[in-house]
Amino acid sequence: MSPTGKTLHWAVDKWLAPTPAMPARVVRFCRTRMRRRCVCIEAAHPGGLLSIFFFRHDDGSWNVFPPAEARPAMAAWRMAR
Repeated sequence: MSPTGKTLHWAVDKWLAPTPAMPARVVRFCRTRMRRRCVCIEAAHPGGLLSIFFFRHDDGSWNVFPPAEARPAMAAWRMAR
């Protein structure tokens, strides 16, 4: 489970608010270029069908935005004399 408490179930409830009359369903599982998981979930609403991609972050949380990619970094080393 995510230490932040942002599970996939929590994110779907927050963004799609499924009900027994209008349930949400998983449409697609995928992985991004950086081998991160994402899930497309859709739910019927009075205005039409709504689909949202959810992305899993390194801390285990699920969000509607993808995680930031690791950027190159430089490190300074001090040599012992």
